[in-house]
Amino acid sequence: MLNRTACSEEWNTHERHDRGRTVTRDAAQASVPARVAVPGQVRLLLIEDDDGDAVLVQEYLAEASAPVALDRVRSLTEAKPLLGAMACVLLDLDLPDAHQLQGVHWLQENVPHVAVVLTGLADEHLGAEAVRAGAQDYLVKDQVDGELLNRVIRYAVERRRFEEMQQQLREAQIYARENARLERGLLPSPLLSDPRLTVASRYRPGGGQMLLGGDFFDLVERPDGWVHVVIGDVCGRGPEEAALGVCLRVAWRTMVLAGRPMAEVLSAVQQVLEHERHEERLFATLCMVSVAPDRARARLHLAGHPSPLLLAADGVTELRAPVSAPPGIAHMADWPVSEVALGEAWTLLLYTDGLIEGRIGTGPERLGSDGLTEIIEKYLHATRPTGPWVRRPRDERLLDALVDRVRELNGGDLDDDLAVLALGFPAVAGT
Repeated sequence: MLNRTACSEEWNTHERHDRGRTVTRDAAQASVPARVAVPGQVRLLLIEDDDGDAVLVQEYLAEASAPVALDRVRSLTEAKPLLGAMACVLLDLDLPDAHQLQGVHWLQENVPHVAVVLTGLADEHLGAEAVRAGAQDYLVKDQVDGELLNRVIRYAVERRRFEEMQQQLREAQIYARENARLERGLLPSPLLSDPRLTVASRYRPGGGQMLLGGDFFDLVERPDGWVHVVIGDVCGRGPEEAALGVCLRVAWRTMVLAGRPMAEVLSAVQQVLEHERHEERLFATLCMVSVAPDRARARLHLAGHPSPLLLAADGVTELRAPVSAPPGIAHMADWPVSEVALGEAWTLLLYTDGLIEGRIGTGPERLGSDGLTEIIEKYLHATRPTGPWVRRPRDERLLDALVDRVRELNGGDLDDDLAVLALGFPAVAGT
């Protein structure tokens, strides 16, 4: 055991040592919550039922001027409410409610972020077992002085911080790889051979997160010259919703490439959703546009989704079509379709509702499709070219300006994910 030349002095609750920055208190007897350490101090919890040993730990830290805010309890049970605020624990191996490595195992299972420095018997085998169990170090009580104790505490805390940073880095790398896979599945490269057509797109997760949601789009040109484009939104956000979005997009592309009628394509997407969703409440909205080979007309399907916008020489208009229920809300047998005129030169803007559900200022008012149309009209008027222009760079700049303006009006990141796709014809246009 420790040398108790100073043990005649009782453990002093809330004692402050003028020689250093060590502040101590008996947390088991204190009637106030655990103190908050001042900047630069380490929150240290001593779990020790022997008052003499506790006094010596207190004195060692004071002699070393250790920057420590020390709380002391007499059992693991008393320690449990305080552990969440601690950076380090000094744990005795012979407590009333924990013997040998029982306390170490409990701490590692319940508060693994807390660095554990042990005090115990001079048992090398036990010390090695403790370190393997997760302890940062193993100290023998009668072989400790102030400098050693201070150094071990600081090193233990820094090693734990480094381990946490490494773990966070590994998790971020795994997350980034999984996110990239999902993004490739949600936002694929268009299958387009007509050089007169252009495509620009943007995707942004909601809430400033890097977590993908269920927004997706795709574009396929078939051998007969028809160009089919879809944009969809699975309700919710997270890996399961993103995975479901990938399933729906792949099903849509597969059916389109197989040359099936568009009603069958939508029915197949509906069937996949009903079988693959992990919750009965999940549904998806869809907007599908099929552009004819002459590029002057199209067919529009809407399943609970915002209408696309047509950007043409005479302004910005919202394309209208009968709206069916979203897949997942009701099982649809028929899919209404509308013929729409596109004109000689145009850009079709398809988007998910995250783009129009942002707030305008601090009130409850939302941007809506009218507000979106106004933003686009103002941008096109302000950037009207004086000569021939290339459509894709124009549409790329438009999408950047559009997303920036929507976020600005919202006062920051949007709550919901957004996806927006601009399909344009012809690639080069005049004034």
